[in-house]
Amino acid sequence: MHTLYDYLPSGNGYKVRLLLTRLGIPFRWVKRDILRGETRTPEFLARNPNGRIPVLELPDGTHLAESNAILWYLAEGTPFLPDDRLQRA
Repeated sequence: MHTLYDYLPSGNGYKVRLLLTRLGIPFRWVKRDILRGETRTPEFLARNPNGRIPVLELPDGTHLAESNAILWYLAEGTPFLPDDRLQRA
């Protein structure tokens, strides 16, 4: 199962939550409060050295950071990432 490390008010996290939901991909949501420094702990920095959310942990344990990179990864092969350049634009 995918695990999303996120902060609820984050717009970038929202984009990832929305696409996961639209694609019907089940995921576990783990709140990390950026205002309380929860993304600066050694545990979190091992997942994402830049200490930012969102971070998506794939079922194989790989971690993806940066919302746009996560969106591209998830959308590959779906209607949310068309093959045609003009449609993607």
